[in-house]
Amino acid sequence: MSGTQRTAGLPTGGATEVADEHPVEDVLGQQWVARTLALRPDALARRGAPAPVATLVSPAGSDEHPRAVAVLYVHGFTDYFFHAHVGAFLGEHGYDLHALDLRDHGRSIRPGRPPTTTSGLGAHAEEIDLAVRRLRRRYASVVLLGHSTGGLVTALWADARRGLGLVDGLVLNSPWLDLRGGWLTKHAVGPLASAIGRVAPDAVVSHLGPHYARALHAEGGGEWTFEQAWKPFAGFPVHAGFVRAVRDGQRRVARGLDVDVPVLVLTSDAAGRGDRWHEGLLSADCVLDPADIRARAPRLGRDVRLVEVPGGAHDLALSAVPARDVYLAEVLAFLRTHAPAHPSSGTDPSTPAHR
Repeated sequence: MSGTQRTAGLPTGGATEVADEHPVEDVLGQQWVARTLALRPDALARRGAPAPVATLVSPAGSDEHPRAVAVLYVHGFTDYFFHAHVGAFLGEHGYDLHALDLRDHGRSIRPGRPPTTTSGLGAHAEEIDLAVRRLRRRYASVVLLGHSTGGLVTALWADARRGLGLVDGLVLNSPWLDLRGGWLTKHAVGPLASAIGRVAPDAVVSHLGPHYARALHAEGGGEWTFEQAWKPFAGFPVHAGFVRAVRDGQRRVARGLDVDVPVLVLTSDAAGRGDRWHEGLLSADCVLDPADIRARAPRLGRDVRLVEVPGGAHDLALSAVPARDVYLAEVLAFLRTHAPAHPSSGTDPSTPAHR
């Protein structure tokens, strides 16, 4: 099916792509550009706040010289795209990595709009639709890559858009498919927060611990640097409306989705504690429980493959080597199977690129 035919299947009512005609150099440097996508006014905008925007980050030059396949990355909660090393790795093997900073996250945070605000995960379908429409005009194939909350969002989006041929595959990096915790958390605390979200969506019901993000950052001895205004160590406050939106989405997964493209689900092989500082913060998932991911993954669709990454961190792309190499190799193998490209000549496909 051609890119034009697939684009025609996208919903067009109400959402109009308004992007910078001359995208600006991104905060990641000259090899990346960012363009703003204007979104429909939401409830906050109707109360006087600015309208939401999303941000599409792309490899410099990809408008003029796109490759055959685009990979569209969608980040998690209190997060944004800073994974230039993943873009470099995929670029070496013939793939263009684009990334979407969702409304009220990262590059898309605007004065007058609280960070990470959401009335429902379905709202993000608008910016994913816009990004996919843009990419489909330039690429023969598009694959979604979602992390954590972004994994839940992209799975729900792919289920809602099944039958339209918009994407060729779905890769999920530690997707948030269930609340972490025991019976009390899942059947009492979670439902209580959801109930609060119905009547007081702006009520703060939780905060993230700072340890995992600090361990990732160079200040905490990690390998990475990121904008702490966009990804603070302790995150942004968790509002009841957000919990309600997530639980609604997770219940849909529990009932069973019908994603009609191949799905690769990747998770760490072990859970770790995230409520205190310890040396194992980046060698296990200290945010979610891989057991929950393993249990829910088969309910995503018809063709789901689950891979455990030994020693992987919550964001497998930010794991230490060799776990990071395993993750990247699995993503590449999936792409080569379901969205083949032609790697640059002279590149050894068995050697992942490092930061």
